[in-house]
Amino acid sequence: MSEKVILAVDQSTAGTKAVAFTKSAGIVGSSQISHRQIYPRAGWVEHDPAEIVENVESALCLALENADKNWGDVDSIAITNQRETVLVWDKKTGEPVCNAIVWQDGRAEKICEAVSMDFNHLREKTGLEPSPFFSAPKVAWVLENIDGIRDRANRGEFAFGTVDSFLLYKLTGGGAHKCDVTNASRTLLMELDTLKWNARCFEIFGIPLSMAPEIVMSDGLNEVTSAVGKIPAGIPIASMIGDSHGALFGQGCFDAGMAKATYGTGSSVMMNTGKTPARSKSGLVSSVAYGINNEVCYCLEGNINTTGGIIKWLCEGLGILEKPSESGKISASIDSNGGVYLVPALAGLAAPHWKSDARAAFVGMTSATTREMLVRAGEEAIAYQIADVVRAMEADMSAPLAVLRADGGPTRDKFLMDFQAGILGGSVETAGIEELSALGAAFIAGLKTGFFSSMDEVEGLRPKGMMYATGMDAEKATELYEGWKNALRTVLN
Repeated sequence: MSEKVILAVDQSTAGTKAVAFTKSAGIVGSSQISHRQIYPRAGWVEHDPAEIVENVESALCLALENADKNWGDVDSIAITNQRETVLVWDKKTGEPVCNAIVWQDGRAEKICEAVSMDFNHLREKTGLEPSPFFSAPKVAWVLENIDGIRDRANRGEFAFGTVDSFLLYKLTGGGAHKCDVTNASRTLLMELDTLKWNARCFEIFGIPLSMAPEIVMSDGLNEVTSAVGKIPAGIPIASMIGDSHGALFGQGCFDAGMAKATYGTGSSVMMNTGKTPARSKSGLVSSVAYGINNEVCYCLEGNINTTGGIIKWLCEGLGILEKPSESGKISASIDSNGGVYLVPALAGLAAPHWKSDARAAFVGMTSATTREMLVRAGEEAIAYQIADVVRAMEADMSAPLAVLRADGGPTRDKFLMDFQAGILGGSVETAGIEELSALGAAFIAGLKTGFFSSMDEVEGLRPKGMMYATGMDAEKATELYEGWKNALRTVLN
């Protein structure tokens, strides 16, 4: 009898990845399909919903094929997804009214400005900082700007959902309109304490409550697939969780005070704060970390708009790098940044600064500044931004962080990880695989179905990579970090 697998789909900002995990959390097959990034105007970012659905189907089938498995070998499907990205669709036809509006998209800034009098209510109830980054302002924009939508939405003809909700809707043939509690906590519409939609938040943004999906635990779906293309009917869909939350779970951050950083185009730094929400006084937001067995853990989170994206910009924007893999080697080839700092506000600054109108700048350049110094400044800027969020977490929790668990492609960069540990004055432990979000979703699905027996078992299965301990002199780290803060002040002022 063939060994069963959990098939996890990670529908991210850049593409769709599907991964087949065994009972030992080993990867026996995977696939990855990119999708288009659509930029209709400056500051707007969209994805084609039909392309995403097609890619999810193809990626799942290809991963299964690459694992030399068939659908009878699938214990369950797990879903993890890019968060805050939102869609609006017709309840009868399932057709979206426009492209998905991506989390990076800033078109709803004026909608946020228009409801500024209600910011305190939004912060208090949702734990979030009112921003066009989150889902609700994007839905409000659709209702205000797509012809013929508002009246029909008021009559209950349209649904909205984050990407997890839309994929579930499609995979069940329109049979389920549900949203995982982690994704719901990123909409600016869910009450953090009660885990229910807050009617006043819907009123603030002018969104009919009838459009909302049902909020369920990350393991609370109880749904199966309909026949969707090559995907047969009857496959259990056992978990849904936002990608950053999935990475937290995959990293085994199950106890209060444990934290991880996911390095990607942008970054999410997330700390488990236990069974009650922790309200930040330091520019962070509060969300649900995960919900299983009818209980939730909460988290503090700092989202950073541009981290790994800095290296891409150095390659494609400035042309001073041929390929991203060069950046760490070039940075390590010189002894210092030469006093040059990059404040990478290429898409504004998010946590803990929340300055969407900030603009990027190199600070401290002289006639002696070299290409290598600019590259190193870019690498260091990733670590400084992570450190800003970690320091905010330490202030909110009144406790230092001993170990930061790190995942994502940029963690392959030894210079970056070593520098990160130095600036933090602690240790950075990288993951043994990149697919932490998919693994976290698979762990939750497997705990639901009995594929995995306990939290202790999945903690023991967590893949571990390299450990970086600080080797930087504390005085030098303080000097460098003060230089970063001075550069920040130059840009913010």
